[in-house]
This record gives sequence, C-alpha cells and structure tokens, in this order.
Amino acid sequence: MAENTKPLKKNPSRKSCEKIIERILMTEILEKGRNQQFKNAADFMPFFESLYPASPSLSKQVQRAIHQMGLPKDRNGYFIINKTEAQLEEDQEISHMLSRGNASLSSLETETVFLKLTSDTIDYLFDLIHSSESFKGLYITMLKTSDGILFLTDSKARLNVLIESLIEG
Repeated sequence: MAENTKPLKKNPSRKSCEKIIERILMTEILEKGRNQQFKNAADFMPFFESLYPASPSLSKQVQRAIHQMGLPKDRNGYFIINKTEAQLEEDQEISHMLSRGNASLSSLETETVFLKLTSDTIDYLFDLIHSSESFKGLYITMLKTSDGILFLTDSKARLNVLIESLIEG
C-alpha cells in the first residue's frame, strides 16, 4: 500500500535557522544595498514556511535563532547582518563626530613634495613651517615622517621654488 503523500519535513535546528537567516539577509543586502524588509522573526516566516510546515514550534525556533545571532538593528529597526553591536556603536559615534565636525568629502587633485631632513630638525621645522606666512596657501597638509616632512599640495611648483630658495639661503 503506497501512499502518494510527501512526508512532512521536520523543523530545522536552530543552527540551520541561523544559516538560513544569514543567507536571506546577505541576499537582501546584495540585491538592495541594505536590509529594508526584516525587523523581527515574523518577517522571516514566509521563507521558513515555504520549506517547513507552519507551526508554533517553527516560529519559536526562528525566534531562538534570531536571539542567538544577536543581530543589531539600524535606526529604523531593521536587522544588520554584516556588523556586530560594537561596530554599529562605533559607526554611530563616527557618524555623530562627522556631523559635529561639519564633515564633507572633497576630491583632491594633489601632488606630493618631500623635504628630506635630519631627524633632530623635523619637529622644530614642522612647527616653523606650520606657522609661517610664506607657506600659507602652498600646501593642503603636511606630515612628519621618519626622515623629513611630506607635503600634499596643489601648488607643487610654487612650493618647490619657495623651499629651494630657502635652502639656498
């Protein structure tokens, strides 16, 4: 006596649920750039119910998996898969400080000038150049290095002429 009914699949383990949830969220991020659909366990249930019979125990297993994963949520309440809670807090602090500092991105068309020096003169010369009226507007920033000062500039020729004239005395 053969039956034509499919045997029902049993509920997945919590670990299996975690892997499925992770795949669902990663797919969401790859397709849309971020999660804009999943805020709680119930949002995952249509996917699980397409694979397993709907039951209260399936819902609890999905809830356990989400709880165990410890997924942080963004400010709109959506799960974030690719960051830990600590990374999310760090990102929020960075975002706060960027806002506080009126941050903006600038595309720089810069060149570099390297001024080779002996190590005992780097700090003092750096301070002198930093406060010098002659150097104002000739560099975007300057950095101390182990054997000199590195300038980022959009006025390379003018900066070179000034430095060379000062070297020659």
